Amino acid sequence: MVEHQSGPGAAAGPGALSGIVVADFSRILAGPYATMLLADLGAEVIKVESPSGDDTRSWLPPVRDGVSTYYLAVNRNKRSVALDLKDPVDREAAQELARRADVVVENFKPGGLARFGLDYDTVTAANPGVVYASISGFGSGPTGASLPGYDLIVQAVSGLMSLTGSPSGEPFRAGISVFDVMAGLHATIGILAALSSRHTTGRGQHVEVNLLSSALSGLVNQSSAYVAGGVVPFRMGNSHPSLFPYEPLPCSDGDLIVTAGNNGQFRALVTALGVPELADDPRFARNEDRTARREELRPLLVERLRTRTTTEWFHDLSAAGVACGPINTIDGGIAFAEELGLDPVVTIGEGSDAIPSVRNPITFSETVPEYRRRPPMLDEHGAEIRRWLATEQQERTA
Repeated sequence: MVEHQSGPGAAAGPGALSGIVVADFSRILAGPYATMLLADLGAEVIKVESPSGDDTRSWLPPVRDGVSTYYLAVNRNKRSVALDLKDPVDREAAQELARRADVVVENFKPGGLARFGLDYDTVTAANPGVVYASISGFGSGPTGASLPGYDLIVQAVSGLMSLTGSPSGEPFRAGISVFDVMAGLHATIGILAALSSRHTTGRGQHVEVNLLSSALSGLVNQSSAYVAGGVVPFRMGNSHPSLFPYEPLPCSDGDLIVTAGNNGQFRALVTALGVPELADDPRFARNEDRTARREELRPLLVERLRTRTTTEWFHDLSAAGVACGPINTIDGGIAFAEELGLDPVVTIGEGSDAIPSVRNPITFSETVPEYRRRPPMLDEHGAEIRRWLATEQQERTA
């Protein structure tokens, strides 16, 4: 069994990962998102930055108190230490941190940390229990390792952009770096699985995640359409290839998302709309019929929806058990979550230093997520981390 390593200033808390030390050598989004989730669950995450800091610190606007909101989004609950890996003293400190860590997370180009003695083989030789997670764009193979792993490129080459946008228009990227986030989630799952395995075997392992593999997995029914069915999907705007209705439909003052995933839901929809006979119309009786004849069915639904506002239909259809929703901007999405009692925003810190942040989406009955620290300033905890590492080195060599 592997003894948990205690980090600087670590205190046992209610978090499920309390006592786990994470050496975070990652930057930008996928890695920092993964390590923030681990930190929310109680892990002690030490964010190692270059002297110039994580690139997202300068990704402006928007800002809050001069700090990039992009950086704030994925770096709460961490401590920051600035280390120049080209400097022998700083490099030794980084190596000591990796030796002490339960988890190492990095998203350098594959093999990029070897020259600093921070690659998996070197780290695991000194720390055989370590869970070492590597996130790349295209894997560690001889061809993929040399390719830059930007989310936008992966959206393009994976096929996602070919599915996004108007059928008659150009391909579009998703509104967020969706595969960075997805890879971060996959990395988190891999890390937790490896920690569970270590609990049994006492051995760590190398967890590898790449954006393209995450993308192809995350394309789910669309990638399966080709792999299992030989069908190459195409852009359908807001329409669904296998369901109808499952898209925005116009009301008197705007569009409302209206869905019917099965025959019962379709019957509930048309009954609430005042045209229950459509549920028994042989043209629309089954989902495959509705999907094939969507151009016939759509105007019949729109005719009824245009008689009232999106708000009125949203409340009435929801009361009838029909899944639907308005198309909000982000502020509306936050407000809607608040109306539902989901408490989407948490405040970290107090007074002028307080930072609002989006709540961790996981709830636990016992080991609740914690919001202990606002995202750190560059090297904010450098002195205490260096002292801790120096003390550990002295004790080991004594």
